[in-house]
Amino acid sequence: MSIDFRTVIEENKEQFYHDLDKVMQIESVKGSPTEHAPFGRGPKEALETVMTMAEEYGFKTAIVNDAVGYAQWGEEEEYVGVFGHLDVVPAGEGWSYPPFKLSKKNHRFYGRGILDNKGPIFACLFGLKLLKDMNLPIKKTIRIVFGTDEENGSGDIPKYLNEERAPQFGFTPDCKYPVVYGERGIVNYEILTPFPENEMEYLGNFIGDQARDHVPDVLSVTLNGRNIHVIGKRAPSNAPELGENAITLLAEKIVREKSASEKLTEYFSWIVESLANKHYGEGLGIDFFDADSGKLMITPYQLVKKDNQLSLSLAIRYPVTITEEEVTEALEKHLPVKSQLTITRRIKSSHFSKNDLNVQKLSAVYEEVTGLDGTPVTTTGATYARFVPNIVAFGPSFPGQKGIAHNHDEYMDENDLLLNMEIYMRGMLSLIE
Repeated sequence: MSIDFRTVIEENKEQFYHDLDKVMQIESVKGSPTEHAPFGRGPKEALETVMTMAEEYGFKTAIVNDAVGYAQWGEEEEYVGVFGHLDVVPAGEGWSYPPFKLSKKNHRFYGRGILDNKGPIFACLFGLKLLKDMNLPIKKTIRIVFGTDEENGSGDIPKYLNEERAPQFGFTPDCKYPVVYGERGIVNYEILTPFPENEMEYLGNFIGDQARDHVPDVLSVTLNGRNIHVIGKRAPSNAPELGENAITLLAEKIVREKSASEKLTEYFSWIVESLANKHYGEGLGIDFFDADSGKLMITPYQLVKKDNQLSLSLAIRYPVTITEEEVTEALEKHLPVKSQLTITRRIKSSHFSKNDLNVQKLSAVYEEVTGLDGTPVTTTGATYARFVPNIVAFGPSFPGQKGIAHNHDEYMDENDLLLNMEIYMRGMLSLIE
């Protein structure tokens, strides 16, 4: 059967936008756990809303341990899985459009989650609905699986896998194209540096939006009675080169204006020399590299005063052939005097065979639809592929598109969103027919 995917999508896109908007309007940021909502009310509301729509589309649905839901086509226990997430990072400031609504201007959609990840995973669900409506014969069961805690460590996945078997194969539409067969290791550190009490007396608390998911863009501190304020540029923490880090900008300003005591000046000078515009670890002796995944990347993301100590947090993504132990050992040699290094987060790298038959199927679909090279790649990002056996990352960002997620005015071009739906429809069909 020959399918004119683009015509089918075009004829149904307004319903897709209407239904997606319902999901976009839910502020599904992680909150305090409550009964039947382990990751807060917002993510659970988004999950329930999508499950209701999936049931209306004619799919078998279920919610597992109040954390993960799925829409299923087929009755076999073994299944192909498409895993995405409905939780989002906080909106932050600086939006030109309402963050929790699907807004459109000049053929571009805006809203928190339109790219990461409500738009792509809902495109998979709606695309599967269109395939199902054609009454196509399928040989394998397929599930679209919706998580609610990907942005905060994927604590939802164990709750799912405790009750459900892992997929035979699958993908997550939460990264980039083409197929991503390897994800770098992640390790976050806290560097705690002590100071004499009199050195800290005139230093206030650091004020700004600091979190591990992004490069901080605004930061201020009171020092010796005067406020020092800097404005940088926000970017995802796995793309620090696209941002301007407020921590290093603040350190540069303090050193330049000679406004700190001797010990504090030495500390802020260390930040400048080690981290300012040095995104690949070269300032700290950790500039590791391998052919498969490229250079290590480092992002200072939080600076906090703790009594008579300063705490600096770093997010590091290291190449797939390097170990966490190698990174730690090298980093310990380049810290300020008397500093204590603590690991606060660790996620090992992941690999999948790029020669797998199903990987080749997805690569072929990508090449057929786009005309671009489909050779599998690796990423600095972290997706469900680290936690769900037998899946890879696949889209939604095309080559050259970077630094959009986790930013204000998060966007996705209408043509790209619909092109993603076509790729996913063709990809899912290739895996189940």
